[in-house]
Amino acid sequence: MILLITIIALALVFDFINGFHDAANSIATIVSTKVLTPFQAVLWAAFFNFVAFFIFKDHKVANTIAKTIYPEFIDLYVILAGIIAAICWNLFTWWFGIPSSSSHTLIGGFIGAAIAKVGTLNVIVLSNLTKTVLFLFLSPVIGMILAFFITIIIVHSCKKANPYKAEKWFKKLQLFSSAAFSLGHGGNDAQKVMGLISVALVSENIIPNVKAMPDWVPIACYTAIALGTMSGGWKIVKTMGTRITKVTPLEGVAAETAGACTLILTEGMGIPVSTTHTISGCIIGVGATKRLSAVRWGVTVNLLWAWVLTIPVSALLAGGIYYIIKLFI
Repeated sequence: MILLITIIALALVFDFINGFHDAANSIATIVSTKVLTPFQAVLWAAFFNFVAFFIFKDHKVANTIAKTIYPEFIDLYVILAGIIAAICWNLFTWWFGIPSSSSHTLIGGFIGAAIAKVGTLNVIVLSNLTKTVLFLFLSPVIGMILAFFITIIIVHSCKKANPYKAEKWFKKLQLFSSAAFSLGHGGNDAQKVMGLISVALVSENIIPNVKAMPDWVPIACYTAIALGTMSGGWKIVKTMGTRITKVTPLEGVAAETAGACTLILTEGMGIPVSTTHTISGCIIGVGATKRLSAVRWGVTVNLLWAWVLTIPVSALLAGGIYYIIKLFI
């Protein structure tokens, strides 16, 4: 029971870290366009991260996370190693201001620990892992394409508008687009930890399956991610809001709207995607409408390397941690 309580506590710590690590996703554009101050922005994002609890009731993403590994290969040691590895990678990338994926580090850690336990790749439910890895690449592309066309449509629709009045309107609209993206972030990311806690409860025969998770699990997870968002992640805000491309209020609305659409779509499909990857693709999409040189491709390539390395590095780290845990527990 002590080990189970430790896992639940660490899972909520990871959820909190996910919140401040990914706070940049929700607020980078709204801060860089000076619509809200950083403090106002994190409060706004945190509120809508928690509101997602009342909207996304099907828990499809949580179910996918829970079924990444075959149940017979899961025990509390595997879950513990996966969470510790995910926390380590998230803190490492946060320290260096790298917008990596909390989703994929969690999945990578879970897989790596299970492989270390059994010594074979047969622990993986390939259908679930395949669609997750596929959308690792598709979600930023979908976001980029949507943001590109939304920006073009907005620009052509407003070309006769007074620039000063238009900017004021887009600053107001950014409040709504940022709120929508925060809803998508809460609905997608909090569910990943819900899935992990539920797996731990199932492995101890406390609940029969993930769908039977008690109400305190989603409430605790949404609360943790909201509190984490309130703490902010300013190093990543700087990368997302200014280093990829300069973002105007109009482009902020386009990027956040495209990101929200992508997240809500994938949540409906039960696919865990990275909010970091998604909003990065959206920001690139709005930058590309001006000219391709408006996007700082050197920064983008560095982000891409972090995305590609997250799952394998997290898996290797979790495997090593699993062996250490088994030596002492």
